[in-house]
Amino acid sequence: MAGESRIGVTGLAVMGANLARNIARHGIPVAVHNRSPAKTEELVREFGHEGPMTGTTTVEEFVAALERPRRLVMMVKAGPPVDAVAEELAAHLEPGDILIDGGNSHFQDTRRRVEHYRERDLRFIGTGISGGEEGALNGPSIMPGGEREAYAEIADIFETIAAHVDGLPCCTYVGPDGAGHYVKMVHNGIEYADIQLIVEAYDLLRHGVGLEVPDIAQIFGEWNTGDLDSFLIEITAKVLGKTDAETGKPLVDVIVDQAEQKGTGRWTAQDALELGVPLTAITEAVFARSLSALLEERAAAAQTLAGPAPEGGAREDRSLVDDVQRALYASKVVAYAQGFAQMSAASGQYDWSLDLGAMARIWRGGCIIRARFLGRITDAYEEDPNLTNLLMVPYFRDAVAEAQDAWRRVVSHAVARGIAVPAFTSALAYYDGYRRERGPASLIQGLRDYFGAHTYRRVDKPGSFHTRWAQDGTEAQTDA
Repeated sequence: MAGESRIGVTGLAVMGANLARNIARHGIPVAVHNRSPAKTEELVREFGHEGPMTGTTTVEEFVAALERPRRLVMMVKAGPPVDAVAEELAAHLEPGDILIDGGNSHFQDTRRRVEHYRERDLRFIGTGISGGEEGALNGPSIMPGGEREAYAEIADIFETIAAHVDGLPCCTYVGPDGAGHYVKMVHNGIEYADIQLIVEAYDLLRHGVGLEVPDIAQIFGEWNTGDLDSFLIEITAKVLGKTDAETGKPLVDVIVDQAEQKGTGRWTAQDALELGVPLTAITEAVFARSLSALLEERAAAAQTLAGPAPEGGAREDRSLVDDVQRALYASKVVAYAQGFAQMSAASGQYDWSLDLGAMARIWRGGCIIRARFLGRITDAYEEDPNLTNLLMVPYFRDAVAEAQDAWRRVVSHAVARGIAVPAFTSALAYYDGYRRERGPASLIQGLRDYFGAHTYRRVDKPGSFHTRWAQDGTEAQTDA
């Protein structure tokens, strides 16, 4: 009936449809709309019995079905489609109504939209939603950002439909303007790194240790009972354990070796460069997908480029299995440390006051990177909200220190065998670079001063200096 739905969802592809079903299942009246009326009719026909769901065929009917202030969730493709749908809806809205973008929009677009609609007396909330289609239906991790007062109008709905861990919803107000979409972006970047580390571990077990796919599936299943317990490790065991019905081979062997991406990992790496945050593991994961896309070039290179001489005869080296497990955990800690350092830097840059412990808490359930050790990250930030790097937390410090010898053996073994492990290697390089009090960057500054007179600072006195390299070689102080 007109004006009785508490919230509306427009855009009824899998994510939008499942989110609407989730809302209705919790007894919350929801109005649904799609550009194609047939999709709306299909959703209501098949799932309308799950809860109070009202199908609408036009934008006018959709808006009229909502109680005031109206709350409208847009589940459409990021970019121009969001602007187009928002403008179409806004033409029928009144001051105080709330537009919610639940897609993977770039945070700068969200910042722009918040300001644009504020000038029109409308409220805009950019909301990261993680968990895929299953999460959208059964309880996702939800990361809303925008005006806190606007979030208060939808908090009970979002916190009801979100996943819950230890009785707490995996949803919280993140921060102003684009903060919600930024945190979702970094979440996805960490997901890229997490997945890349997993596939490198698989590659090492298969081609560095010599195990068959079913054996590796069993190993991942065992790893999921310990510190590596996570959704991604769990589903890795399931994917590797799947046999292709048509060929009888492991399914992973009949899938084309070419990874796709939708852009959030790339955005994460790009923003890290802008902020000056060393995001090595995530960035290498993005590059690894780009390299996988060069399918034809790799096929030609495999017939042309030399690698290490193969060892005589196939053999298993099971002593490496435990080392790979430790290296995977240590590298994972580094990837998360880098992601949280990036969110900390962005919080200062954009004046968001992010609660990083809360971000770890709402990622414990519903989302793709949900994992046991996120609870330890939550605890770390509760103990020290100004924590600079997760590697400095005693638990993670000790865990990585204990794993480092195995980590180094794994990277050495991979290099010797010609197995590319860019995420493992870059994570270790970051760890070694971060723990050094003095590195080789002094030479960088010397070289920059030589060719560009960029100056340098000294360790023994204040100020900036320049050496007259092409003149008399003397040093001059350029400021006090």
